[in-house]
This record gives sequence, C-alpha cells and structure tokens, in this order.
Amino acid sequence: AHAKWLLTFAVVLISGGLFAQEIYHSPDPDLMARLSYDSPQTMQAEDVRHVCVAVSRDGDYRIIRMQSDGQTQRLHGKMPQEQLQQLKSLLASDAFKGLSGNHGGLIRQESESFGAEVVRHDNDRTQRLHWLNADGENPFPTPVTKVVDWLKRFDPKDGKTFDYAEYPDVCPSGGLRLLD
Repeated sequence: AHAKWLLTFAVVLISGGLFAQEIYHSPDPDLMARLSYDSPQTMQAEDVRHVCVAVSRDGDYRIIRMQSDGQTQRLHGKMPQEQLQQLKSLLASDAFKGLSGNHGGLIRQESESFGAEVVRHDNDRTQRLHWLNADGENPFPTPVTKVVDWLKRFDPKDGKTFDYAEYPDVCPSGGLRLLD
C-alpha cells in the first residue's frame, strides 16, 4: 500500500514539475535575440549609458539607447550583414551558449548589468541571462564581455525613429527597462 502511494505521489510530483516548465515561444518567430546593457552613470568616457536592442534572424533591429546627456534614442532598421554575422557568431559560440541564469551581487557603488534573451531555433528554447558586475570587481565572463563590446560599437546607420508603442518589447523580459 505504501509503495503504491509513494509511486502515485512521485508521478504527480514529477508531472507537475514538467507541466510547470513550459517552453517560452517568442511572439516574433523571426526574433534572434534581445540584449541590454547598463553602464555606471559616472562613466563619462562612454557615450551610451543604457542600451537595449532586439535583432531578428535577417538583421532587422530595434534599438533604444540613452546617451550620457540623458537623451533617449529609438531607432529601427536593417543592420549590415557583417555586423549581423559578428553578433550571430558571438551568440552561437559554445562559451556563450554554456552560460546560464542570473548572476548578481551586492551593489556597493557603481554597477554594470547585462541581460539577454537568445532564441535558440535549433531546440525551440530561449536562453535567458542576467549578469551584474555589482562592485566593479567581478567583471563579466569573456563571452558576455564580447557581446557587450559589440553592443557598445553597434552604430545604427540609416535607422528610422519609432514610438515606444510601436515596439514595446525591445528589452529582454526581466532585464533593463528604460523609463521615459
């Protein structure tokens, strides 16, 4: 009797856990990634303090960024093939794919953060990452640093402006959210 009860309990527990692990399906089937980066406000050498970008598999992008002067810029367009290939390579690297989860810390002074939602079309899953360099002493892992460098260098040439209401989902969910 106890064996039957234990087996039933185990099956219910396992099936409940599997049911709760619903696979996230992006509302945009062409979405490749949503990325965000936030740098310390006191860094004057940086032009961009906050940036979020959503990129489709064919290179269409939407970017929201706040300049060091406080101005928010919203642009969309098509990125050059070379920049798209660089980003694809960075996100497809085994080192980046091997990263997981949320990595935070106690914020003592300045902090920088990185967030990502990368749609893995090969297995119909979304990789979500949130990294925080809370005190300037715990730098991002190398794969994250490479993506952050790409974000800092990305120059949306010939981008057209858009309203927030047109593309409200540029930033990764749970990541950096720019407020106006």
